[in-house]
Amino acid sequence: MTDSKIQLLSPAGNLQKLKIALAYGADAVYGGVSHFSLRTRAGKEFSFEDFAQGVAYAHSLGKKVFVTINGFPFNSQLKLLESHIAKMASLKPDAFIVAAPGVVRLSKKIAPQIPIHLSTQANVLNVLDAEVFYEMGVKRIVAAREISLKDALEIKKHLPDLEIEIFIHGSMCFAFSGRCLISALQSGRVPNRGSCANDCRFDYEYFVRNVENDELVKFDGKEFYVKNPDSGVMMRLQEEEGLGTHIFNSKDLNLSGHIKEILDSGAVDALKIEGRTKSNYYAGITARAYRAAIDDYYSGSENSAFYTNELHTLKNRGFTDGYIIHRPYEKFNTQNHLTAISEGSYQVNAEVDESGEWAFCRHTIRTGEAKEIVVPFGESVICAKSELGEIFEEQGIKYMRFHRICLKDNKELDSIHSGNMNAFKLPLPLPPFSFLRERLRVS
Repeated sequence: MTDSKIQLLSPAGNLQKLKIALAYGADAVYGGVSHFSLRTRAGKEFSFEDFAQGVAYAHSLGKKVFVTINGFPFNSQLKLLESHIAKMASLKPDAFIVAAPGVVRLSKKIAPQIPIHLSTQANVLNVLDAEVFYEMGVKRIVAAREISLKDALEIKKHLPDLEIEIFIHGSMCFAFSGRCLISALQSGRVPNRGSCANDCRFDYEYFVRNVENDELVKFDGKEFYVKNPDSGVMMRLQEEEGLGTHIFNSKDLNLSGHIKEILDSGAVDALKIEGRTKSNYYAGITARAYRAAIDDYYSGSENSAFYTNELHTLKNRGFTDGYIIHRPYEKFNTQNHLTAISEGSYQVNAEVDESGEWAFCRHTIRTGEAKEIVVPFGESVICAKSELGEIFEEQGIKYMRFHRICLKDNKELDSIHSGNMNAFKLPLPLPPFSFLRERLRVS
């Protein structure tokens, strides 16, 4: 690894998320346009014009944009793929993220000036595979999420000029990084072509076969398990009333507690956050937490309570440190059998626009109520008052309280709810892309 700081890479599902991720501390963002991008929904949210604007915006800040072209194309799509590569290359991004060997070679032919980063979908786990792609001209590999830090170090020792990027946060695929047919079989949506339906997260119900008439009937039993007689591994199969049971539901990756180990190794050049289809708040909070963790490492300090608390404000499936430290067979706590996803510890009430003077409601705000202020990385606010409200501080945390809620058409409300799509005036300006939030009550 070079002497420069490790790179923090955030997801950009649309132009707004791109700007938020950069404001909250990301060094680079990744995203794409069209179904070649392996996130069909995110690809639809990003028009070519918006993406071009995003590249220019990032470059104006001295930051980078990597284009995802990591789908696995069919023969019928190859002509379209060629034109897509050329079109994206015209935007002068900082790299293409590619999965298929053939697309690597095609990209090098059409746009030799654009560096190639190998997608995690290629599942590189060892020196042999890394060497093959390095010889093909790949500048960086995004290692398979199943890789260990020890194996990443071996690759770096063997290929010191090959950059290595690893995932540090976000959803974990039950299979080898998208190599799964559950979604394709149940709904015709193919994971490695960008349209996974997350069937592994669904709430499943019990059925058993009636031996008398061979029909499947719902099973109303108590908690039970299936057991692998060879290894002794138990799988919990309890159906909670109204929720179902969760069999393949992997917890979310969270390596905030291992930043020192990862950076000390010298094996890793970039840390990547998953989540192009997740919320604006997710884009901001994950970037801010890991930016803080990285900067703290280089300054010789640590604030693990801050990283942990902030990441737990997000919706999540529970957290796991994945396989970077432990092999899969060394631990059995990577799955959440209780719920498909939890709400996190905070509710987002409002998102501040790029002007810093207006906001959009995401959850109920009433006059007289105080909401915590979350600002981009490195920003701050001062306490002050106006006729519309105030900013004040309690126990080191800044809050905003509304005395009046006024819309752009001068209509005044006692409360505003998430269904109201109109912007409302902030009592005092906040840094662009700030959030207002409140702690959820624990039942």
